[in-house]
Amino acid sequence: MSAPDPAAVDLFGLVAYGELLAFDRLAADARLAPDLRRRAALSEMAAAEIAHYRWLADRLGALGVAPEEAMTPYVDALRAYHASTEPRDWAEAVTKAYVGDAITDDFLRRLAGGLTGPDRALLLDVLHDSRYAEFAAAEIRAALAVDPSAAGRLSMWARRLLGEALSQAGRVAAADRGALVALIGRAGVDVPTLLRELTEAHAARMSAAGLNN
Repeated sequence: MSAPDPAAVDLFGLVAYGELLAFDRLAADARLAPDLRRRAALSEMAAAEIAHYRWLADRLGALGVAPEEAMTPYVDALRAYHASTEPRDWAEAVTKAYVGDAITDDFLRRLAGGLTGPDRALLLDVLHDSRYAEFAAAEIRAALAVDPSAAGRLSMWARRLLGEALSQAGRVAAADRGALVALIGRAGVDVPTLLRELTEAHAARMSAAGLNN
């Protein structure tokens, strides 16, 4: 049996822990929902995150790596992101889901180019269902329709989410053993270019949801 790709192991560890935290966050944020329909929608999003975690944990196990071992280097950075971005209400919760999930998906989609075979397929499989992004964007637009003055607050919140995500990305890079940085290169991009692409895609999404960059 050939040795597992270190880049895939490190990336799957990072993403698996991100899925665990996303499950916790969405399950908690669902309690901010103004009605049962919205609470159920966010709870379904949480269920999808834990399913993705299971896929990643199973793949790590198949590669001969304990999931907790692969996740440990990224615990502090990802916990710090969520600790510094606790939403205060429903509008902030869905904005966080919209912004955070999209940044994650852009990052993973770009890095998928550096993987092959089942590892690449799995990474693409854990991208978020577009229904959830559409739901979150629709909730943001609905909040703005009720209170147009909320645009400034939510736009500032979205900028903070992006800033915190990029800041913690730096901590992830510092914690990494080199494999993830190598994977970025294998995907045909360098770190500054990747961060610029993530920022540009974020700006386009903000406009689509009715928020300012």
